[in-house]
This record gives sequence, C-alpha cells and structure tokens, in this order.
Amino acid sequence: MSVTLLLVILMGVMYSSGVYLMLERSMTRVVLGFLLVGNATNILILVMGGGRGIAPILGDGASVEDFNDPLPQAFILTAIVITFGVSAFLLALIYRSWRLSRADELEDDPEDLAIAERDAAVEEELQHPDPHDTEVDHLDELSAAQELGEKGEEE
Repeated sequence: MSVTLLLVILMGVMYSSGVYLMLERSMTRVVLGFLLVGNATNILILVMGGGRGIAPILGDGASVEDFNDPLPQAFILTAIVITFGVSAFLLALIYRSWRLSRADELEDDPEDLAIAERDAAVEEELQHPDPHDTEVDHLDELSAAQELGEKGEEE
C-alpha cells in the first residue's frame, strides 16, 4: 500500500468521524469534529500537492522539475492558523455557555420551534388553500411576503 493511499484512507476516516461528531448535540464534540475536519483538510491539501521533491531553492545545478511546490505547504500553514483561531473562538463560546448554564448539550429553543411550526402552517395553507375561506386576500399577502423574503428585498 502506498503512502498516498494510506493518507487518502486516513483523510476519509477523519472526515467521516468529524462530520459525525459535528452532528452531535454536545458542544465539546462539535469542537472535536471541527478539529478532525480541519486536519483532514490539511491532509487533503498535502495529498493534492503532488509527490516528493527537493526544497525550492535554486543552486547546486538542480532542475526546476525536481522541486517540490511550496504553495500547498503555505496553504496548509494558513489552514492551521485559521483552524486554531476558529477552535479558540468555539472553545470560548463553550466556556461561556458552561459558565451560564452548566450544560454542554444544546437544546431546542421553544421560540425557534414555534416559528418553525408557524412557517409549516403557512406553507401548508399556501399549498392547499381552503376554497370556502372568505378571506382569500390573506393568501395573496402571504405569498407576496414569501416571495419578498426569498428575494431579500424590502418595501
């Protein structure tokens, strides 16, 4: 088995584990999943960078074809810094949430659930209007409001 194939398998396992952890309700697991996905992305960039080569420093009669491309390495360093910054921000959010509620699990917000139920009812009313409804104008207003919301325009 070649090194590249081993890295691709490792990358796939890290991506799948990271996505699985990010879908959990525990905020700590979300951070761990984010770190796994970030490291898997670094391996992806490393694998896509090409084969081995010598350092890209001219001298000693080396040809340009023997050099390793330094751009993927620069991308990996940038990705490491970005992952570190976002991870620090997520850890600060987790710490603040822990200090306020002493819970690591995310809960559904009752107001968000009420809004989702209301939107589902409006969508159902738009899809199947009542033919005996005397207030037909409100359906036109609802569909106009929905179209306006989709376009992102304001009146």
